[in-house]
Amino acid sequence: MQSDVSEHPGKRPRLEGSPGTSRITYTIAAERTPDPKHHSDYQTCDPEQLCAFLKSRGLNVPELLIHFREDKMRGSLLPFLDFLLENLGVSYLGDRKELLPYIRRLSQTQVDTMKVINDPIHGHIEFHPLLIRIIDTPQFQRLRYIKQLGGSYYVFPGASHNRFEHSLGVGYLAGCLVRVLHEKQPELQITERDMLCVQIAGLCHDLGHGPFSHLFDGRFIPLACPEVKWTHEQASVKMFEHLVDSNGLREVMEHYGLIPKEDVYFIKELIIGPLESCNQESVWTYKGRPKEKSFLYEIVANKRNGIDVDKWDYFARDCHHLGIQNNFDHKRFIKFARVCEVDKKKHICTRNKEAWNLYDMFHIRNCLHRRAYQHRVGNIIETMITDAFLEADPHIEITGAEGKKYHISTAIDDMEAFTKLTVPVSLSPLAVEVFLFEEYKNLPQQVAGAKSHVSQQDELEPKDLVVDVINMDYGMKDKNPIDHVYFYCKDNPTEAYKIDKHQISQLLPERFAEQLIRVYCKKTDKKSLDAAQNLFKEWCFSKNFPIPQDDDVRNQPKTPAKQDKHCPSSDPSLSCGPEKPKVKRQLFNDKSPGCEEKPSP
Repeated sequence: MQSDVSEHPGKRPRLEGSPGTSRITYTIAAERTPDPKHHSDYQTCDPEQLCAFLKSRGLNVPELLIHFREDKMRGSLLPFLDFLLENLGVSYLGDRKELLPYIRRLSQTQVDTMKVINDPIHGHIEFHPLLIRIIDTPQFQRLRYIKQLGGSYYVFPGASHNRFEHSLGVGYLAGCLVRVLHEKQPELQITERDMLCVQIAGLCHDLGHGPFSHLFDGRFIPLACPEVKWTHEQASVKMFEHLVDSNGLREVMEHYGLIPKEDVYFIKELIIGPLESCNQESVWTYKGRPKEKSFLYEIVANKRNGIDVDKWDYFARDCHHLGIQNNFDHKRFIKFARVCEVDKKKHICTRNKEAWNLYDMFHIRNCLHRRAYQHRVGNIIETMITDAFLEADPHIEITGAEGKKYHISTAIDDMEAFTKLTVPVSLSPLAVEVFLFEEYKNLPQQVAGAKSHVSQQDELEPKDLVVDVINMDYGMKDKNPIDHVYFYCKDNPTEAYKIDKHQISQLLPERFAEQLIRVYCKKTDKKSLDAAQNLFKEWCFSKNFPIPQDDDVRNQPKTPAKQDKHCPSSDPSLSCGPEKPKVKRQLFNDKSPGCEEKPSP
């Protein structure tokens, strides 16, 4: 039945129930059995699809459908339709009361498919039905058994959280950031497909972590398979593809508006970066989305400056469980984020006044490494676990695809076997950037060899010493990541520019990287510890390194450290030469369950 109000097709009909206007009349068709294709979720519907859905569900109000088309309403607003009736022109109370039961019934279709999770960091967070399907797979549930902070759990008893909840948090934050950009800047043409892919990438970015997480790819694999260049990011994209195929999710993705062939590729790029290498920097190497959407690649894993939602979640989550204060406010960054064009590429930028907030972000990263991720007790425990893995590797078999058998170190070649590679009480130190580079392999021999310069020492072999080399930085080795951040000002939000750190404060660091070398002695008797201490001290002097931290300066050998003419003698903590990072030295023994500092005589 048609409305009593006659309007031209191109004009908005007047639906107010005021004098001089007619009240609208409409018919509500009998409720129909919903089409299975339209039963789960309508967030990706455009206005025409939404109107067709509403008609299929029995709501046939021509005037209301006209508003839907004119206002370009999308399916994501379906749960809030009852609050929008007056804005849509249905202001007459009687009309709204008659419509509300049907609107709520329609909204219930949407509500039933969403799930809300109470997260200790972000509060009540809602996930799209496709994300729930991914979360419920064995490949994702496996993350429940990989703890976030590895050996740190033995030092910080509250650090018992897992990769599972971290991945949920990253998926949620990815959705928050991309949706804010979508709402703030419609000209970016961010689609529902784009937003869903970014959330999936955030959710699945850590699927490739092995038992004990960074211990597995940073310590164990380089020793067990020195010829293999393997990272957990590579494993994450392989595991994601395995997750999709083994659980039949391509059809589910298509059902929710994705194009599996294109979007699976896009999601993998969001996790790891370009899947195809190119020598020309000017060439757009990504295939999942065009150059006009380059900013989407800066949300989950930002290769340009390291500012991404992955860090935001683990900063907040790890600080919460470690009992460490987090001074970085990711909500504030999201509030001021916008996209600007620089050199024909679109980048996520922030307000110029947020520079201090970003320095706080990288400062808390450094603090977490110093106080937790690189804790000396946690690191020696991880060294012991690595030794145990190496011993067990030949004796453990894991069944993979087609019944083929794999060991711990070779399970990375088969995702079915890798899915089974978990530890019931697994530990995974987050973001530990300690890699056993080729030049570090001979350090125990070098330290032990220093005994030729020390008199009256007991014999110590290289196997009695563990040398741990740790790189401490702001995430980009010796570079300042803020130098790669673009800002905009209040008066001109479309023009992006960089800010030199000296424009912010003279108190900011001059260097952004340093090394910490620790020597652990496996023997615990006093003679061996004294011998190791003197050997380490002599080795440091021979290399022009500063005196070991925690050593008693009153008992230093008489041999002075050599001074380079470019090295400031007034500051012994600085290494010689302008290009060398700051170096600190520490000596510990590995008494069970942790290691204790060598007391001063």
